Parts: sequence; structure tokens; C-alpha cells
Amino acid sequence: MEIVNVIVTAVAGFALGAVWYNVFGTAWMEAAEIERDADGKPKGGMDPKVMALTFVMQLLVAGMMRHIFALGGIDTLGEGIVSGFGIGLFFISPWTVINNANAGRPFRLSMIDGGYATLACSVMGLVLTLF
Repeated sequence: MEIVNVIVTAVAGFALGAVWYNVFGTAWMEAAEIERDADGKPKGGMDPKVMALTFVMQLLVAGMMRHIFALGGIDTLGEGIVSGFGIGLFFISPWTVINNANAGRPFRLSMIDGGYATLACSVMGLVLTLF
């Protein structure tokens, strides 16, 4: 049953990403210096392989979060949200800042991506503790 929990958690994080980057899409494309077509969409469209890879990475994060939660005895909704928030804000976001800073990317890009990581991990922590 835990695999179902991990899959549902990954779907929640993935779906939140769709909403997040729909809201912040223009700002993200500007900060990431993505070339756009006349409609304002990324030139060449979105490669389905990128979406598949994104979902697989969400599965990895969800699976490790489940493992950490099990080891730490994190099993209430509040603990799940706070722990997910901490993972997003203090693990994933700093790494994103490091990578973007070393690549010479704008700090704004790190804020958009780090904000998503923090919110998504919070939601994933919530979902993990629902089961």
C-alpha cells in the first residue's frame, strides 16, 4: 500500500507544479531566459520526455520523504506539512540557489523554483500523512 501512497504523493507534487508554473510561467521563462514564440510559449514546445522525467523525479522525492517520515515517526498532518516544508525550504531550495548561482542565473529564478519546491514538499508531506 505504501507504493500507492508514494504515487499519489508524486501526483500531488506534479499537479501543484502545473498550477505553480502556470501562475509564474512568464516570470519563470524570463528569469530562465527561455526563448518564446509569438504566442509567448516556449519555442519548440514542451518535450514529453521532460514531463516524464519530472514525474519520475517527483516519485523519487516522494519515496524518500516517505522513508524519512517512517524513520522519524512523522505521522500527523501537522508534522507532515512542517517536515515537508523544512525539506523544501532547507534542503531543496538551497541546492537550487547553489546550482543557479553557479550557472549565473538570476536570483529570481531560484525564488520561483525554490518557492515551488517548498510548497510542493509541504503538500507532499501532507499527502504522505493522510494514509
